[in-house]
Amino acid sequence: MTRGGRTKDRDEPERRCIATGETQPRGGLIRFVVGPDATVVPDITGKLPGRGMYVSADRDALELAVKRRLFSRAAKMQVTAPEDLAQQVHDLQTRRVIDLISMARKAGQAVAGYEKTRDWLRNEDAALLIQASDGSERGKTKLRPPDGAHSHLTCLSAGEIGFAFGREHVIHAALAAGGLCTRVVEEAAKLARMRGRDGGSTTGED
Repeated sequence: MTRGGRTKDRDEPERRCIATGETQPRGGLIRFVVGPDATVVPDITGKLPGRGMYVSADRDALELAVKRRLFSRAAKMQVTAPEDLAQQVHDLQTRRVIDLISMARKAGQAVAGYEKTRDWLRNEDAALLIQASDGSERGKTKLRPPDGAHSHLTCLSAGEIGFAFGREHVIHAALAAGGLCTRVVEEAAKLARMRGRDGGSTTGED
């Protein structure tokens, strides 16, 4: 198991974090590139052109990289890293998770609301149970996550989950198995770490 809450794949490329020096699968890191104006740019989707620099999906690691000007060292040139880079990454990662859940909803692979989520869990249609971090603990215990690891996501607020479903707020939601579900789990593990939570918040264990 990697620190990013992902099962390590031997074939997955590994990269070294410029802040901690740790080498780990690329999926547990945030990629950065240098923009045309020599400013460090977060590449949340990993698709921007240019030589990538990697930092663990961890606020402390990101703040260390900025404070010690480690991006300039990694880029082998003088670059500018915004002081609020860690917050930028947090906000972009939050949006990334919300967008992926929204994509699953539009594809018919996600439902929201207590009753629909309960029905999906009972019928074993759900691979991932999503519950709001600020929801009632008593209410959340009424639903049991699917069996297996990485089946329970709890790092989003009710407002954030609601945004993915076009509602004001959502406490309970579920995703069906598939590529989008896998991506939600992986990206949410990064977000959980950015928020100071264990990436294992996406496991099915209480």
